[in-house]
Amino acid sequence: MRIELVRLENIRSHVKSTVAFARGFNCMVGGLGCGKSSILYAIDFAFFGEPLGRSYDYLLREGTNSGKVTVQFILNGKTYTLTRGLKRRGKGINQDMEQLKLFEEEKLLAASKNEAVEEQLKTLTGFDREIFREIVWVRQEHLKELLDISPRDRQKRLDQLFGLADYETAWSNIAGIKRDFETEKKLLEKDFDVVGVTQLREEHDKAVVDLSNVENELQDLAKKAEEAEIAHKESLRRLQGLEELRKQSEEMRKKEAELRANVAGMEDACNRLDEEIRRKTSTVDGLEQRLNSMKEQYNSSFTKLQEIGLKLQNVEDIKGYLVSLDEQITQIRGEQESIKKELQTAQRRVFDLENEKEARCPLCLQSLPEDYKKGLIEHIKTDNIERGKQLTILQRNAEELQKTRVLVNAILSDLQLLVPRMGDLEKRIGEEREALNKMLAELDQKRRQTDELRNNLNRVRDEAARFDVSQLEDARTAEREAFLKISEIKRHFEVGEQEKKRLLAQLEDFKSRLDRAQEKIERLEKVNRLLEVTDDVRDAYRSIQPRLRGEFVRVLGLVVQHVLDDLMGEGSLLSVSVDESYTPLVSGEEGFKRDVSFLSGGERTLVAFAYRLGLGELIMQSRTGHGLYMLFLDEPTESLGREDGSVDRLAEAIGRLKVIEQIIAVTHSDAFAEKAEHVVRLVKETGESRVIIEK
Repeated sequence: MRIELVRLENIRSHVKSTVAFARGFNCMVGGLGCGKSSILYAIDFAFFGEPLGRSYDYLLREGTNSGKVTVQFILNGKTYTLTRGLKRRGKGINQDMEQLKLFEEEKLLAASKNEAVEEQLKTLTGFDREIFREIVWVRQEHLKELLDISPRDRQKRLDQLFGLADYETAWSNIAGIKRDFETEKKLLEKDFDVVGVTQLREEHDKAVVDLSNVENELQDLAKKAEEAEIAHKESLRRLQGLEELRKQSEEMRKKEAELRANVAGMEDACNRLDEEIRRKTSTVDGLEQRLNSMKEQYNSSFTKLQEIGLKLQNVEDIKGYLVSLDEQITQIRGEQESIKKELQTAQRRVFDLENEKEARCPLCLQSLPEDYKKGLIEHIKTDNIERGKQLTILQRNAEELQKTRVLVNAILSDLQLLVPRMGDLEKRIGEEREALNKMLAELDQKRRQTDELRNNLNRVRDEAARFDVSQLEDARTAEREAFLKISEIKRHFEVGEQEKKRLLAQLEDFKSRLDRAQEKIERLEKVNRLLEVTDDVRDAYRSIQPRLRGEFVRVLGLVVQHVLDDLMGEGSLLSVSVDESYTPLVSGEEGFKRDVSFLSGGERTLVAFAYRLGLGELIMQSRTGHGLYMLFLDEPTESLGREDGSVDRLAEAIGRLKVIEQIIAVTHSDAFAEKAEHVVRLVKETGESRVIIEK
């Protein structure tokens, strides 16, 4: 992973800056307060959004109401763009969630929610806020932080970063779980259900046998009850049928009179309705004859138009034709006026030529010869004769068009009166026909009702003829005997059902208690197994932590020594080892191990850098599965000087760290920046930072 571009808008001293970074060793150089570290703060804000302090006051430029950071980075050949903004609200400064967006190329991965963006970033890069701020970003004056704390605090902090603290936490938590299992075991061993499970099974088996006997008895009673129920239903059905016949016989005369009256009334209604239908039919026929007459008149009007050569289809066509006639007449009159004016002009010209002694050409003002003047007068008179003929033709055409217009207009007037009357008549015919159809439907319905009444009358007479009083008495006696028999069987059945319910409830209770006892027995067995497992797991957690720490310490010592050799150059006599508390111990040429606090300032800075770099590699490998591919260094040259070559060695060693894809360092040292592959210089003018790419 490497950062390609960072854009800052109103961030600290940056009003609007764009910083491009390259693969390898990048260095931002400049004086105090020129905005170098602000770029690292902005990258941290873009990635995680959480302020380094309690608020965003340190980040948003004073006097502005909003700010924005855009970070573009490359990962696995793909370009990702992350934007995050700030907005001032009253006296406070908060994130502007509308600006929060993470893109993969052109695809939006997450937006508007911190949790969603952090989850996507962790999935992509493998590091979270803690790893970034502890390992990836070595902030100013934090380089030696891990060397200055006590060995106990150092071990606790690095165990947390390596993930070893989780083993200690798990070992302590399992102890509490084991105590809970032991308490549960004692309670289960004394539980009444577990102790008395054998007796409970015997009582359950006896209840099963009793239930089987009761169910057999109930099956016999159910069969007898079914037979008695069938006999009772048959007798009851026969009795109900005879009772119905008796009622029908009693009401026969009354129903017969009512039905006869209804039939007579219905027949009268049908006759009246039939007469109304005949009258309505006559009305409809008369209206249709009137409509046909109007249609003939309508068609006759169009026939007249066809006789004068006009093929018009409807009233709208006629209106359009009248408009065109008016336009033609108007055009002819305009032509007449034009010719009249030309004629008057020509006559005045002839008069002038004939009465003037010396005629002149209107163009050149030369005198006209007498022969030419006579010829010109003859020519004008000839044209006037033609104009007179044209006026006669136009007058005749205008009169013919006017005559046609009068005829067409008269036909249009007739049609405009006729069409609405035809529409009204068609509407009335529709209404009358609809009323006629309703009468016909009503007549058909009444006739069906009359037929139905006659059928009912015949059915009542047939049913009355089937009634026999002696059969009714025999049916009543048979129904009473069947009812008494089925009642006796039901009484015995209900007693058996009660006994069955009692036994089923008892069995359900036995089953519930047995299931409960079995669950407790199985739980007791499981608890015993879990107690064995918890002991094994606690022993494993207790033994694995020191082993893993020892392996981390061993590899850390090798990595730190390798980096330190690169930093110190050839001839370095410093040898580094790391103890169980992750404390680096340094041996000089005399071979005595000592704490790094006894080193010189420059040596201590180089050892601290090598130590932080080694930790970063191991922690990233243990937490993310890959090495440290990006590193931010804020003023790493503390306590180093150019005279002894320590600044140059540090810069050259950083440039040789090819295992890290990108290193971005902030420094005020031009000597340190000279060794970088990509140099960005920052200057501050009138309170505003300016970015200059030097190489």
